[in-house]
Amino acid sequence: MNQSSSKSIFPLIIIGSLFFVLGFITWLNGMLIPHLKTACELTNFQSLFVAGAFYISFTIMALPSSWLLRKIGFKNGISIALWVMGLGALIFIPAALTRVYPYFLTGLFVLGTGMALLQTAVNPYITVLGPIDSAAKRISIMGVANKVAGAIAPLVLAIFILKDGDEVMIASLNNLSDSARNIQLDELASRVIVPYIFMAISLFGLGLLMKFVNLPKINLDNQQEEQSYIDGRTNVFQFPYLILGVIALFFYVGVEVIAGDTIIRYGQSIGIPMQTAKAFTSYTLIAMLVGYGLGIILIPKIISQQRALQISSILGILFSVMIVFTHGFTSVFFVAILGLANAIVWPAIWPLAIEGLGRFTHTASALLIMAISGGAILPLLWGKLSDLYSSQDAYWILLPAYLFILFYALKGHKIGK
Repeated sequence: MNQSSSKSIFPLIIIGSLFFVLGFITWLNGMLIPHLKTACELTNFQSLFVAGAFYISFTIMALPSSWLLRKIGFKNGISIALWVMGLGALIFIPAALTRVYPYFLTGLFVLGTGMALLQTAVNPYITVLGPIDSAAKRISIMGVANKVAGAIAPLVLAIFILKDGDEVMIASLNNLSDSARNIQLDELASRVIVPYIFMAISLFGLGLLMKFVNLPKINLDNQQEEQSYIDGRTNVFQFPYLILGVIALFFYVGVEVIAGDTIIRYGQSIGIPMQTAKAFTSYTLIAMLVGYGLGIILIPKIISQQRALQISSILGILFSVMIVFTHGFTSVFFVAILGLANAIVWPAIWPLAIEGLGRFTHTASALLIMAISGGAILPLLWGKLSDLYSSQDAYWILLPAYLFILFYALKGHKIGK
């Protein structure tokens, strides 16, 4: 019994550490967006290309990642993913030295490419590591590791890139000569070099370490065949509940990124100082941790994955309306508490979308990873609406996203089963 328990816990610890890495790198963007907005002199729309370049790589690289994993195996794929992410972190050095925004975007795209490979590996692995009806619970446990890292990440980056007196200096930039302003902006940009060097070294080392880790092998092609919904279907696009799940996940990642990556900028736009606003992304992720904790306790013993998804989407709708109709810190609070509404959405959609797909699980997982592009597109729309109207009015974009997630929770996940 003890040996069996040990065998099941060890892979959870290893995969949990990888989710920690994913969370740490992902949620650096919340601090990076306002920093590069200043250092590279960007509009709101332009600054949201930080999220755009990062998340669009998941759409481009998910299917190639699935193919690569079939060729080289799960563990080798993880090592390569971590090394690619390390390369992306290194690109930040020439980007910071030259203060050329497209170089930063290139580094973010390469980071996202490695993460697409890592996500394509670890999400289906943790889903089929046990019974499908408790998959949301296991993914919630992984989410705790992911969001603990995410809560820490912006605060760690802030140690390197924020200094006393920055707000006074930034406010005076327009009064400086071109040469003096460029000196100040170059100094701001250079602050990212040290943290990203540390990140690159850590990623290369972790990738090497993974070569020596022993993980149980799982053949995804043979999973769930006894309870599959294949029934003679010949390709993955013949499963409506999967396709609708991809769309729901697209909207979910979009609203999750908006909640985490725009909250600091939103706080600044309504007059909250950066020294206060720098912690806002961490508050969003703390709210997500509360949601994950509830998921771990309640699913599946007390509520089902479907019911948890329904409750989450309804909360998302309510909080979105409150963001727009309240003001000041209260409005920011509702952006942060979106983390509570968002926490169980990914863990619930994933198993509902790949249930019973058998040999199509690999390709289905890649399609679901491609849906992470919602994190590229919806924040850009938020940025454009923010420039056209106001940062607060831009949050109306959340409402149709949560309405579609509610549809999937109520009906969409059943279509085609």
